[in-house]
Amino acid sequence: MTAPDTTHGSPPASEFVVIGIGADGWPGLGETVRDELRRAQVIYGAARQLALLDGAASELGAQLRPWRSPMSEHLAEVVAGAGSAASGPIEDGTAHAGIVHILASGDPMFHGVGASIIGRVGADRVRVYPAVSSASLACARLGWDLATARIVSAVRAEPSVVLGEVTDGARVLVLSRDETTPASVATLLVDAGFGSSTMTVLEQLGGPAEQIATDTAESWRRRAGDPLNIVAVDCVGPRRSRLPGRPDDAYEHDGQITKSTIRALTVCALGPAGAQTLWDIGSGSGSVAIEWLRADDRGTVVAFERDSERAERLRRNAARHGVAHRLTVRGPAPDELADAPRPDAVFIGGGLDEEILSLAWAALADRGRLVVNAVTVENQALVTRRHGELGGTLRRLSVETVAPLGTMSTWRPALPIVQWAVDKPAPSTPDPGPEPAEAVR
Repeated sequence: MTAPDTTHGSPPASEFVVIGIGADGWPGLGETVRDELRRAQVIYGAARQLALLDGAASELGAQLRPWRSPMSEHLAEVVAGAGSAASGPIEDGTAHAGIVHILASGDPMFHGVGASIIGRVGADRVRVYPAVSSASLACARLGWDLATARIVSAVRAEPSVVLGEVTDGARVLVLSRDETTPASVATLLVDAGFGSSTMTVLEQLGGPAEQIATDTAESWRRRAGDPLNIVAVDCVGPRRSRLPGRPDDAYEHDGQITKSTIRALTVCALGPAGAQTLWDIGSGSGSVAIEWLRADDRGTVVAFERDSERAERLRRNAARHGVAHRLTVRGPAPDELADAPRPDAVFIGGGLDEEILSLAWAALADRGRLVVNAVTVENQALVTRRHGELGGTLRRLSVETVAPLGTMSTWRPALPIVQWAVDKPAPSTPDPGPEPAEAVR
């Protein structure tokens, strides 16, 4: 742990101690962690987590403070208060003497509050004591290889997040929000063609009230049980690739959709990689945005759509493909561009004009990528001219598909697309000029 900075008379920065606790409560904690809690003055946590300390009430002198709802806002207040005055009041006029103790379920760095706090204040101000995660316990009970299981969280996202991972033969763990999550997951699986999948719900893992129930998704009739649960899905159903180019009928649309082959080339041209933000301007059905998100589960999308019916359809498509929690739908460009998060990539598939193109290019992050698909002669002329100014790659894409012609078949061409892809250069470093001549001695 880095020593606090006490220079210039400033108070030491507050330290956060985040402690993972399992369903076995105080008895399951090691002595080092128990000593840490014995020293605490104030301990924050969910009411359920704080209740796990009841057996140690005689050993603890701390005030136990349950999170208010919404917990995210309360946590932000505590972090901000601790950061602004290390030994000052954080809430209710109580001083924390520079240390804030926080309880978390299982491993605080696994979809937990520990990662959230470190993201706000930095790792040098946080100590984390992890317990065994619910995912590790679930795999131990089921005999699954944790390294190959896919894990999604429905704690903050909707249960439809599971649809982003299901494919035949996959094993998926869903971190539940509450006791209603298992039934919602079962319904989603049935609707998506995965009704024969085996579903196992594991409640209060590692604690005295642990329970495990198993059935197929289509036969799931169990009443809501404990809110602390994890859902394990052994998938049986269609094969669903994460690669772009899904069939057009996988999307609800009114004809305004980037067709499968062009979509695959477009997503590849955009190059999703890591925690990037994509602007999808003129999103239509959202097929490009959705396949960008499916290609890398760290990305986010801001979709701009003028038509309100298409915007609602876009949201439904995002939920159907398990990515709705990472996609934000806004109104038309250019009106809605100004205060949107700065993009690492931009795709313009509809509503292209000189103003939108200029605004998108100005907003694009350095080393970001712009991809434009132009269909009309006018728009093709626009991107051809801008290609001449900014460089990049210009391609003309034409796809033909076999279709009936009387009693025989022929090739039916789709409208050709001119696709322009260009990377925004980083600002050039000013030339410092020649080194000064060494002084004559």
